[in-house]
Amino acid sequence: MATTETSGSGDITRSLELMWGSGERPTRGPKPGLTLERIVTTAVRLADAEGIAAVSMRRLSTELGTGTMSLYRYVPGKAELLDLMLNHVQAPGGDSAAFPDHWRAALETFARGTLEQYREHPWLLQVNQARPVLGPSVVEGLELVLSPIKPMGLRDVELISVLIMVEGYVAGVARTQVQAAQAAEESKLTDEAFWDAQRPVLERIMESGKYPLIAGLSEDSFGSEFDHFEFGLARILDGLEVLVKARAVRPA
Repeated sequence: MATTETSGSGDITRSLELMWGSGERPTRGPKPGLTLERIVTTAVRLADAEGIAAVSMRRLSTELGTGTMSLYRYVPGKAELLDLMLNHVQAPGGDSAAFPDHWRAALETFARGTLEQYREHPWLLQVNQARPVLGPSVVEGLELVLSPIKPMGLRDVELISVLIMVEGYVAGVARTQVQAAQAAEESKLTDEAFWDAQRPVLERIMESGKYPLIAGLSEDSFGSEFDHFEFGLARILDGLEVLVKARAVRPA
């Protein structure tokens, strides 16, 4: 799944104004019933169904039953619309009740919530967010998750690094899951049928003796029953546990 769009590539000031609540009402000629919120939610729904490439001002105007120029009275263009879409869907945790008090449980919740976010909006994986535009959802979400992890005793820059590490891990897992689902849909082959097609050749190769370690793996080594996401997440948090305990004894 290649990156096709980049956040913050439009008028950053205008994106921030729209996200933080200034200037939603156009200065002239608004179509009754058309709002910035409706425009953004329709764009998100379209991206969820068909991918971010399907979202254009022309296509959006068709979905909304209005003229393309009417949209430009609310949002300057697709670049700024993308910033608004990201702000709409990326609110980690939602409210203070979403994160447990203990840092480890909070990071587990953050990771699982982020994975679910990617599953619900797979087009997020097509957006380069190296330079995020900090709208209210992201800022409020960051504030919420920082509260329970602050007692880890790490430096501020390290706390941010923890979040980057966890989010990066989740994004990698999400990309694999989304791509696997897309491959199954496009090929019309289930995972079982896909591997069954390779079985005769692979069995001959394994019987050759050239790959004894692979041939000796247990039958469930590549099974779908094992939760690789939870296993990897636990190992990351185990590593952080060691660091937290060490800092409690000898602060940085």
